[in-house]
Amino acid sequence: MNKKRNSFTFAILASFSLSITAAPMAVPNPPSLSAKGYVLLDFYSGEIIAEQNSRERLKPASLTKLMTSYTAGQELNRGNISKNDSVTISRNAWAKNFPDSSKMFIEVGSNVQFSDLLRGLIIQSGNDASVAIAEHVAGSEGAFVDLMNSWSQRLQMTDTYFANPHGLDDPNQMTTAYDMAKLGQALIRDVPDLYPLYSERSFTYNNITQHNRNVLLRDRSINVDGMKTGYTSGAGYSLVSTATKGEMRLISVVLGTSSASTRASESKSLLNYGFRFFETIKPHSAETELTSTRVWMGKDNQLSAGVEKDIYMSVRRGSGIEAVVDVHRQLKAPIYKGDTIGSVSYVDSSKNVLKTTPLIALHDIQQGSIFKRLFDHIRLLFV
Repeated sequence: MNKKRNSFTFAILASFSLSITAAPMAVPNPPSLSAKGYVLLDFYSGEIIAEQNSRERLKPASLTKLMTSYTAGQELNRGNISKNDSVTISRNAWAKNFPDSSKMFIEVGSNVQFSDLLRGLIIQSGNDASVAIAEHVAGSEGAFVDLMNSWSQRLQMTDTYFANPHGLDDPNQMTTAYDMAKLGQALIRDVPDLYPLYSERSFTYNNITQHNRNVLLRDRSINVDGMKTGYTSGAGYSLVSTATKGEMRLISVVLGTSSASTRASESKSLLNYGFRFFETIKPHSAETELTSTRVWMGKDNQLSAGVEKDIYMSVRRGSGIEAVVDVHRQLKAPIYKGDTIGSVSYVDSSKNVLKTTPLIALHDIQQGSIFKRLFDHIRLLFV
């Protein structure tokens, strides 16, 4: 395939945009927060809307349990364990090993259903539940931590390392606001059967009712449906939260605030900022024809082209966006579905390129007969 660029570049006014001449909404600076690090991420596009020290390595505290649940969720997905499993609690997972920290209050030697351990982990933030889950999933706490770090690498959480499944301070354990946002995104996307537990407001086990520490779940002014709080003396007060508004979902992470009320109020400020001044748009869907183009030497002359994956973008409210398509010069058969034949660039009203993605063939075009190829060859001499 000849990959020289054709001068034939054209713009498609995206159907989702407002008038291209309309002035986008003026966007103020993000709210000033006291957190040591924070980030606001668009769930669908993966784009950062606001951040400060988002790549600074900090202690995760109980935010670690997001990865504990994600790792367990992946094992559930694979059928290696079941929510109905009965787990015998070891001495290592005994609640009495965690006298001054959050726990589910499980007793050594007792049998606990795995689904209850998940609720004890997610809702009650039980350190004892964390260890019991780790031992059941991987055979030992250490082996489970290896799994956690393996998943961390797969999710490209490049500045994160886990040393235990519960989050109690360890000199080797660290994360960043950005890595935690990516983990939250992955948890919603990859283990959807497990994620609803993060919206449950309380759980009773062993006749002890404990309430979810994420107070934003009870705030009716914002539609928060998860995720997780964290606190140790070394980490401060942290919160990963996610909320929806219309077709938009945002994930906020604040690390290292001074109090439980501060982590909640600062998370709410971030989420409201994102919903007020930004929107998530979907200019094109996967494998839907965006344009068609001429192909030479093939059985067919026209090729449908589009994008491989759904395209999502985070833009200022009121922005006008154009899709500019650039097709490779003189496409020649054979061409196969999925081949890159050009690019699509999304530009704003000031002609700034916001995003570029490959333009791909949506179907095969086989090579034509020798007579068709000869005919096209002659025609190309005059093009």
